[in-house]
Amino acid sequence: MIKEWKDVTMTISENMMVYKNKEEKKTKIITRANHIDNGHHESSIFMDLHAGTHIDMPLHMIDGGEDSTNFDFVAVNGLCIVVDFSGEVRAEVDEQFLSQFEIKKGDIVIIKTKNSYSETFDLNYDYLDASGAMYLKNLGVKAVGIDALGIERSAPGHPTHKTLLGNGIYIIEGLELSKIESGRYEFICIPMKISGVEGLPARAFLK
Repeated sequence: MIKEWKDVTMTISENMMVYKNKEEKKTKIITRANHIDNGHHESSIFMDLHAGTHIDMPLHMIDGGEDSTNFDFVAVNGLCIVVDFSGEVRAEVDEQFLSQFEIKKGDIVIIKTKNSYSETFDLNYDYLDASGAMYLKNLGVKAVGIDALGIERSAPGHPTHKTLLGNGIYIIEGLELSKIESGRYEFICIPMKISGVEGLPARAFLK
């Protein structure tokens, strides 16, 4: 059976969910020209680099960390495993949970949580805790993705971000996984080509 690619990208719009509902993170789309007044239609978009589906660079949480200039495209593309945490009562995706899956060196690990079924931002969202991040780092995974707009939740010192980003493991946040089951997939993640920034908006697919 031929598998079809499934789009797991959040839709960008002015009404899209943003981290902690912060006003400064909300997307704005402005029409600069229209057919009646100008004979053509043109728009501008203003959005936070961490809105919707995006990839965190080391610079995001590490002082002096690498920015997007030399982004490694290969690191966010390839074989992946989706692990489903959405049925858990707790919020912390930890080593104990992850250890039950056959995660291999070089895998891209995608974490599906209850966040996939929320239409509004939940301050108590599910997240990857420090033990889970360290476990994945020690396994030698290529990248880690999650359906939350943040991979950790108000942790002092940001250990999850720093463990992953500090070891060359990119973080993909804001994936739309509501229709995705656990299992092994091919993963394509295509970020915008922007130089010198700490986050890259991206389009992502699973097959």
